[in-house]
Amino acid sequence: MAGRAAVPEVIWARPERTGRGPKPAHTRADIAAAAVRIADAQGLDAVSMRHVAAELGCGTMSLYNYVPRKEDLYELMVDAVSGEHEEWEPSGDWRADLLRVGRDTRALMHRHPWLPRLMSPVYGFSPNALRYLEHCLACLDPLDMTYGLKLQLVAMVNGVVTTYVSNELATAERTRSLPWSADEENAVRIAYLGSQVAGGAYPRMAAAFAEDPGPIDPEAVFELALERVLDAFVPRR
Repeated sequence: MAGRAAVPEVIWARPERTGRGPKPAHTRADIAAAAVRIADAQGLDAVSMRHVAAELGCGTMSLYNYVPRKEDLYELMVDAVSGEHEEWEPSGDWRADLLRVGRDTRALMHRHPWLPRLMSPVYGFSPNALRYLEHCLACLDPLDMTYGLKLQLVAMVNGVVTTYVSNELATAERTRSLPWSADEENAVRIAYLGSQVAGGAYPRMAAAFAEDPGPIDPEAVFELALERVLDAFVPRR
């Protein structure tokens, strides 16, 4: 494959385009935007060097002069959408700010449903990702804790958000494939579950349902998951 390195490298340490010749016809931003458009419209599996080249109106092989590997293309995509992270002046309330970070990240992943599949530490050190991480650490300035623990906190928040959104997207995808609505299926399943619990074989489950019969509020569950993570990092007195 043209331009593929035999050793690990970071695309951000490479010049925009290798080789001699006329001024490059495309920038990394152009390439990333094209790939993101494809992924948003057709899913991550539709992203290929050939498809991106066609979107840009160039030859597939010429694209390798800009992006040596498909993995680099993915990294460009993650960096591009990471630029959508909102940054604001920290409020001084680190919990409120980290909750806001979590909500914003969830919204970002719903705008780009392919993103959870590419959430990897390998892609976490691009220019926009570093700006996002610096912002998160600024939000945590009031927290009396080492930077190592603060980085753990940010990673755990991102992990919770990624897992939660992945489940949301998978549930939505499954629902779209069914010949009935999600409400209809839930009603049938809840009725079955109720009949099993009422039989006496599961007394603890029965007690749990008696305490809180539902329905489950997805927004409240998401907020609770984030709150539990933040609780673990409250300094002990």
